[in-house]
Amino acid sequence: MSEEAEKMEKQPPDPPPDPRWKFLVGYLCFYGFMGQIRPGESFITPYLLGSEKNFTKKEVTNEITPVLSYSYMAVLVPIFLLTDYLRYKPILVLQSLSHIAIWLLLIFGTSIIAMQFMEFFYGITMATRIAYSSYIFNLVTPSCYQRMASYSRSSVLMGVFTSSVVGQLCVTVGGTTFMTVNYISLGFMCFGLVLTLFLKRPKRSLFFNRSKSLYNDTSPAELDKMNPGAGDSVWHKASSWKNLVFFRMIKELGTIVRMPQLRLWSLWWIFNSAGYYLMLYYVHILWNEIYPAKDNRKVYNGGVEAVSTLLGAITAFSAGFVKIQWAFWSKLVIGVVTAVQASLLLLMNTTANIWLCYVAYVLFRGSYQFLVPIAIFQIASSLSKELCALVFGVNTFLATVLKTIITIIITDKSGLALSVHSQFYVYFGYFTVLATLYLLSFVYMMARHNACKAPQEETTPANELCSPVEENSDKERSRELASSKA
Repeated sequence: MSEEAEKMEKQPPDPPPDPRWKFLVGYLCFYGFMGQIRPGESFITPYLLGSEKNFTKKEVTNEITPVLSYSYMAVLVPIFLLTDYLRYKPILVLQSLSHIAIWLLLIFGTSIIAMQFMEFFYGITMATRIAYSSYIFNLVTPSCYQRMASYSRSSVLMGVFTSSVVGQLCVTVGGTTFMTVNYISLGFMCFGLVLTLFLKRPKRSLFFNRSKSLYNDTSPAELDKMNPGAGDSVWHKASSWKNLVFFRMIKELGTIVRMPQLRLWSLWWIFNSAGYYLMLYYVHILWNEIYPAKDNRKVYNGGVEAVSTLLGAITAFSAGFVKIQWAFWSKLVIGVVTAVQASLLLLMNTTANIWLCYVAYVLFRGSYQFLVPIAIFQIASSLSKELCALVFGVNTFLATVLKTIITIIITDKSGLALSVHSQFYVYFGYFTVLATLYLLSFVYMMARHNACKAPQEETTPANELCSPVEENSDKERSRELASSKA
């Protein structure tokens, strides 16, 4: 038996979960559900453009909305680090306070600066979502991660769906004004703040708060095994441990980017999610441009968001049952889906029928949500949870930087300050270019596969034949096996 294997056998088992873990998970999922009940969120744009606030489309498009991208990029990295360092709960409290600030500014703010601050706090709430998504993993053992992630994600989606339905019913059936719906949203956000105060603060986190666990006879995490020769003494030096972990993870990223599948899906995450969120930010302005409803009861933003959320949940769930050889077909699937998304963007931008625009939007969101769980699995399947968190963090940050650059160039008043229709033509071109690159990459891969396969069929035994994709896949599996044995 090797020395590394003996060390692994001597390592103590993972610490048992908190005896109240079922209650804690249930409470966290309830918080996740209630935190999404913001009936006024679907109607923010018509509220700002309506008589209650009376901002112009140019002000909303080129001065107010761009601040969301800037603030998100500015706070993403600090919040990512603080989430782990402060152990989740303080960041969730910050998220609730930011939500309250958003609705206070929406209700009482009257200037462009006030609305820009509203978007700034909105960026904070988006960045702090990582605290909720990672909190649940500290309540259960690793064997329960997949199931718990499903529970937490489902509670959030159900909250978004319920919020959209409630908002639409209030506006269309109840005849409630947008201002009243905003007051209702503020009440729910205050209730959400109360819920955060009763969340248990975990004793451990992924990166900064793990040295104490070593003194309680708990086992090091998967990242500890990346450098087994470092010795146990390193893990008993808290200050040096923090530095070593960070630098080892950065170094490991250099190896990770050489893995074809992980590189492909990371690029998809960066480029496609940037375009997806830009579309989300400005689609409500496009709807108002196509159908500037005078009667609030005929604004169906909430219903459309509810349907799109439900379809997104269904497509994300169905993606788990798609069984194909992803190492070979990933580029084709991504290319086809991206091409469909480009077509839907063109349809949204050129149609004069608001219902057709709604349908295109629902399908666009559903197609994106279909690929999200596949990307998560393809990226996370060969990584430890620490490296997985780092890779997703880096991907999200790069997507945010790209999104911000595009916003500065085409949307901001200091740039081209394009109208919403012109912006959607840019998004259409952006997705068209991405789809073309994905499909050309697949064609090139097929050509290389066929070119190397033909001469080998006569000279190479059948058991040695493999495509470049399969070779890379085999190498990846070998590296993963060696890493797991280490």
